[in-house]
Amino acid sequence: MSVSDRYSQLASLLFEVERELRQMQLWADESPPAAALLSSEPFSIDVLTFSQWLQFVFLPKMYQTIELAGELPESCSVAPMAEEFFKAERIEASSMIRHLGALDRFICGQ
Repeated sequence: MSVSDRYSQLASLLFEVERELRQMQLWADESPPAAALLSSEPFSIDVLTFSQWLQFVFLPKMYQTIELAGELPESCSVAPMAEEFFKAERIEASSMIRHLGALDRFICGQ
């Protein structure tokens, strides 16, 4: 697979995650305070919900990686965190978790 094809496939996976967030009505209209986006905790768990982290940290960072043809992370385990978050919030998210699992496999299988 060419580099261009890999970035195209990654973009498709990211768009699916964004679409799921919107369909689940978890897409926020307003960004959290700038300080919240600077958290050093995994998934910014200290200041953001998981869905906020996806929208305001993860997706922009991954889109930027595609735009700059940058290196993908060495590992990715977003799906397990999603499972825990949505289970705790009692939100049905099996489709979202499937999309994030596919994203994890894509990144880890590079």
